[in-house]
Amino acid sequence: MDVAHCKLDGNADAVEFCPHDNYHRVLAASTYTLQEGDKPSRTGSISLFNVNAEENNMELFYRRDTAGIFDIKWSPVGGCVGPLLAQADADGYVKVYNLEYSLDDSEAGGGFLRDFNCEKISSSMCLCLEWNPSATSITVGLSDGSVSIISLEESKLEIQQDWKAHDFELWATSFDIHQPQLVYTGSDDCKFSCWDIRGSTSSTLAFQNSKTHKMGVCCIAKSPSDPNTVLTGSYDEHLRVWDVRSISKPVNETSVCLRGGVWRIKHHPFVPGVVLTACMHNGFAVVDVKGEKAEVIETYTKHDSLAYGADWHRGDISLEGQKKE
Repeated sequence: MDVAHCKLDGNADAVEFCPHDNYHRVLAASTYTLQEGDKPSRTGSISLFNVNAEENNMELFYRRDTAGIFDIKWSPVGGCVGPLLAQADADGYVKVYNLEYSLDDSEAGGGFLRDFNCEKISSSMCLCLEWNPSATSITVGLSDGSVSIISLEESKLEIQQDWKAHDFELWATSFDIHQPQLVYTGSDDCKFSCWDIRGSTSSTLAFQNSKTHKMGVCCIAKSPSDPNTVLTGSYDEHLRVWDVRSISKPVNETSVCLRGGVWRIKHHPFVPGVVLTACMHNGFAVVDVKGEKAEVIETYTKHDSLAYGADWHRGDISLEGQKKE
C-alpha cells in the first residue's frame, strides 16, 4: 500500500475531501491541541492540501490558526451554495468558510478559505456538526449534552432550535439524508437517539436506545444508498448496523468488532455498503456491509497513533468527462 503523508503542527482529528466537482483534490485537515498549565488553552488549525492520487503525493497550499477544532465538514453537493467548510470548535463557535480555489497552468491548484460567517453557539464546546442535504441547516453537538440546529440563509447563521438531548458529551449528530426532518444524536451516556425537528421551536423524541451500546456513541452515518440503514460507532469498539424502517423502534441488525473505538464512519462515494472507519487505538478499517452481515475487508495500522479522521478521495474528472477510478 503506497502512502503519502504530511506532519501537521497539532493533533490531527478530522480530514475531509471536498465533494464538489472540480475540487475533489482539495483535502482539509484540522487539529486540536490542549495546552495544559495554570491557564489551559485549546488551539487548532485548518490546513488545505492538493492531493494527487496518481502520483501519490499531497502538497500544502493553505493554513490558518484557529481555536481547537473537534470537527469539520464540507457543504454537501446539491445545495444552493458552492464549497463551504464548517468547523465546530472548543470556544463554542460554529464558523463557516468559503473555498476560494483556482488551478494554475500546471494544475497544481491553490487558494484560501474566506470567512463566510460565524455564530457563538454556547459557552460549552462544539464537538461535532453535520449539514442537511440542501446545505441550509447545520446540526451541532455540544459538550453539555445539548444539540443546536442552525439555519444558513442569505449568508447568515442563526440558531433555530436547541435542546438538552443527552446527559453527557454529545459526540455525534447527523441529519437523516432521506428524511431531513429527523436528526440523530449519540453521546457518552451510551444513548442513540432520533429527534423530529418539524416543530418551529421544539423537537420531539422519535426514539432513544440506551441498552445496545456498552460505551459512548462516537459517530452516526446514514447510508446514502439504503434509506432504511443507519450505522453507529462506539467506544465499545463495535460498528453497528441499524434498520430504521420503524423509526420508533430501530432494530440493531448486526455488528462487527473493530478492536478500537469507532470514531469516524465514511460511506464509499460510489460503492454501496462499503465504509471506511477510523478506529482510534487500532488504526483504520474498510468494512463491507451487506444486509445482516458486516465484514472487514482491509485494515491500516501503521500510524502508531490514535486514528480519528478518515475520508475517501473521490478522484478527478478526466478530459472526456469520465470519472477516474
